[in-house]
Amino acid sequence: MSLLYGHNQPRHKVFVSYHHANDQCYRNYFEDIFSNMYDIMVSKSVQIGDININLQTDTIRQKIRDEYLRDSTVTVVLVGSETWKRKHVDWEIGASIRATQFNPRSGLLGIILPSYQRPYNEPNKYLRNTIPPRLHDNIECGFAKIYGWSNNPSEVQSWIHDAFQRRNNINPDNSYPFFVNNRSGGRWY
Repeated sequence: MSLLYGHNQPRHKVFVSYHHANDQCYRNYFEDIFSNMYDIMVSKSVQIGDININLQTDTIRQKIRDEYLRDSTVTVVLVGSETWKRKHVDWEIGASIRATQFNPRSGLLGIILPSYQRPYNEPNKYLRNTIPPRLHDNIECGFAKIYGWSNNPSEVQSWIHDAFQRRNNINPDNSYPFFVNNRSGGRWY
């Protein structure tokens, strides 16, 4: 890992999890700024069409873990207004925080997007049951943190590095039942 952007923090391999239909523009912008422009991270994300959606659930989960998360070190969840509903986001979080024989555990953090409906209109505020439940459980146990959207590369680089350092110091919580299907409604309970 090389040290970039004038700081003493290394560049990490980052998997970005997000709601493809709603938040693709934010994912593209996030990667353009922090991977291409400032070079503070290496993107390891799934692109649209990379995985056949007609595959069996277990096959999709295995492909995500073995082909995309395998050499990533941090998973960033871009939290929009409906991100919590997506089964693939749930699977990606679950796979990234699980250490296996061939795949070490990744760090985890959430970033609240401008499209997220914030209570009290404050950047770091969110309702617990309107973010992915597995992300919420890991914020609660101290394995993950969540932040408001930022364009500041030194701030985002610090968040990513902090998640990388926490990944082996705090045990994650992967006990939430995996989604079988996408969810609906205004929130989970």
